[in-house]
Amino acid sequence: MPAYHSQFNNKDEFRTVGNMVLLPIKTKIKGPATPAPTSEDDIIDEALDLFRANCFFRNFEIQGNADRVLIYLILFISDCLSKLVKNPSQKEAIKILNTRALDHFALPGDPNFPLHALYSAPGRGEADVLRQYLTQVRQELANRLVERVYVDGKPSKWWMCFQRRKFMNKSL
Repeated sequence: MPAYHSQFNNKDEFRTVGNMVLLPIKTKIKGPATPAPTSEDDIIDEALDLFRANCFFRNFEIQGNADRVLIYLILFISDCLSKLVKNPSQKEAIKILNTRALDHFALPGDPNFPLHALYSAPGRGEADVLRQYLTQVRQELANRLVERVYVDGKPSKWWMCFQRRKFMNKSL
């Protein structure tokens, strides 16, 4: 059974930095991402929907630049779930994940970036735009993840059982 790929792979109208595409997202957080229509799914919804199915795969064939964004988001979801091991309350989880989203992180081309083979380094001027975009996406993903994971104020066992899973045997 093949892995699930992004529906945004066929769209060429979005800006590309390095070999990651800056897709529109539904958010109120300021950043370089263009606003997406609220009636349609964005890349964050897609990553959350596909996470549990895709995290079982050790190999992932990239079919477009949107798949690179999807891979990054799936790895970030794994990282976020591992931060919720102690089952904090929903308010504490929001604080923990927002702090994690704003932490300094490696970009493609940095020596400690875990996926050098899949990503090309952005240009000198584009690195700041990519960092701002990824920060914006990470913040929005952290907020939406807490909404999905916490049911009735407690973390859902159907999400928390994926804490130790490593997509492609990698982590951020």
